Amino acid sequence: MRIKQRPEDFSVRESYRFDPVPDGRYRVYLMDKQKLSTFEAVERIRSRFGLRPGAISFCGLKDKQGRTEQLIAVDGAEVDFQEPDLRLKPLGRTGRPLSAENTTSNRFSVTVRAATEEDLQELPRAAAEVNRLGVVNYFDSQRFGSLKHGQGFIAKDLIRGDSEAALRNYLAKPSLLDRSDDAKVKEFWRRHWGEWTRRVPYEAGHRYDRVIRSLREKPEDYLRAFLQIDASYRALLLFTYQSWLWNEGVRRLLQLALPRTALFPLRYQAGTLLFHHDADPETLRWLRHLTFPLLAPDTPLAEPRVREAVEWVLAKEKLRLDQLRIVGAERLLYFKHEERAVLVRPSKLVLGRTQPDELNRGYAKLNVAFTLPPGSYATLVVKRLFHRTAREDTPEEIQATPGGGRPGDEQSRRGASSSPDEARQTSSLRPGSRVPDPPATGRARPALAEPGQTSSLTPRPGYRARARARKEAKAAARARQKVR
Repeated sequence: MRIKQRPEDFSVRESYRFDPVPDGRYRVYLMDKQKLSTFEAVERIRSRFGLRPGAISFCGLKDKQGRTEQLIAVDGAEVDFQEPDLRLKPLGRTGRPLSAENTTSNRFSVTVRAATEEDLQELPRAAAEVNRLGVVNYFDSQRFGSLKHGQGFIAKDLIRGDSEAALRNYLAKPSLLDRSDDAKVKEFWRRHWGEWTRRVPYEAGHRYDRVIRSLREKPEDYLRAFLQIDASYRALLLFTYQSWLWNEGVRRLLQLALPRTALFPLRYQAGTLLFHHDADPETLRWLRHLTFPLLAPDTPLAEPRVREAVEWVLAKEKLRLDQLRIVGAERLLYFKHEERAVLVRPSKLVLGRTQPDELNRGYAKLNVAFTLPPGSYATLVVKRLFHRTAREDTPEEIQATPGGGRPGDEQSRRGASSSPDEARQTSSLRPGSRVPDPPATGRARPALAEPGQTSSLTPRPGYRARARARKEAKAAARARQKVR
C-alpha cells in the first residue's frame, strides 16, 4: 500500500469559522497550496509582499505532500497571490489573528495505491475495528521533520543549556534530502561557522538575516541569536519534542492498560507506535474519555496510570517535569501544558470503489474519505486501515517519479503485526458505503476471485524477476535457433 504517490492523492479541506468584521484589521484568505508546507507557503507570501515576521496567522499546519486548503489572516495588508501551487481567495476581514480555535474539523480524501489482495481482504475488518475502537491519536511522521533532516530534537539542546548546538542544528545542518538554496545556505554556514561577517552568495540567505545580524553584534550570545527566529517556528521546535514525549507516554500507557496480544506495532519517523486491535469494554470506555498531557513544568498528574507512563518516559530521557524549561528565555520559549485525547474516531468514513491502479500495474487503488478534529493525523488513520502493508512515499520518490512508480519488494516495507487473527472480528463492506458497526460473529472474508481464476489484482513479479525471466526466454530462443 502506498499513499501520496501524487500530490493530488492527498487532499484536505478545513472547516472553519471566524467572526466577520467589515473594517477589521486582519484580512482573511482561503489558501490553496500544493507540495508546500504551511510555513513555506506563508514565507513565500510574506517575502513577496514585504510583510513583517508574524504578520500572517493561520489555524494549524497542513501536510506538505498533498493538496490542502486552509485559512490564513494577513495583518493590515491586502494581498493577491495566484500561482499554480499557491492561490489565495479573499473571504473577508476579522478583528483578531487566527488560531486553532478557528478550525472546527478537517475533511480528508486519500487515494490509496498499490493495494494488494491482502489489503482488500483485511480492509473490512480493519475498518470495523476503527469504527468500534477508534485510532490512537498519535502525532505522525510529519511532526518530526527535524529528525528526517538530521537536526534531531533542537528543544533538547535548549533544555540542556547548549544554545550553540541548538543554533547549529537550525542554521548549519543541511539536509541530505534537500536540494534547494536553503540547504546551500546551511552548508555555507556549516563551513564558515563563526565567520559572521561573511556574505551568503544565495538569495535564500535573507531569511536568516536577523539571526546573522544578532551574531555579528554579539558573536557568543547564541541564545539571543536563536530568539531572532520567527516565534511560530520557535514554538514548533519545542512542540516537536513535546509531541514525541506524548507519543512515547501514550505508547507506554497502552502497554500498561492492555495485554500484549491486543497490540501491534507500526514504524514511523521517530520510532515505533503501538495500536490496539481489541480491548475489553471497561478499558475501552476508559480510553475513550481519557486525555494525556503535553508535558510542561506545571502539568498535573492525577490519574495513576498516566502518572506512571509520564514518569517512565521522563526517566528514559533523564529529565524531571520541572526541567522542561529554557533557562534565560522563560518568557519567550516555554513548554505549555495541554491535554490531548488519547483516541480519535474518524467520522463519515467512506471507502470508495476499488479500481485498477494506473501507476502500479497489477495492483488496485481506492479512495478513503473521513473527517477528523483539528490536530489529528489522517495518515495514521490510513496506516491503521492498511497496517499490514502501510507505506508512505518519500518526498524523493514523489519528485523522482513524475508518472508514478512501481512498488518494489513490499515485504521489506510492511509493518509487522503481533495480533493473532483469532482475536479479531470481520464484517462485510460494500465499496462506496459507510463503515458499519462490527457484527457480533462471523469471520468470512470477501473473495476477490473464484477458485481457479486469476485475480486482476495479483501482484506482478518484481523488476529483477521480470528481467531474469526475459533473459532466460532469450537464452531459450537462441538454443532453439541452434537446434534448427
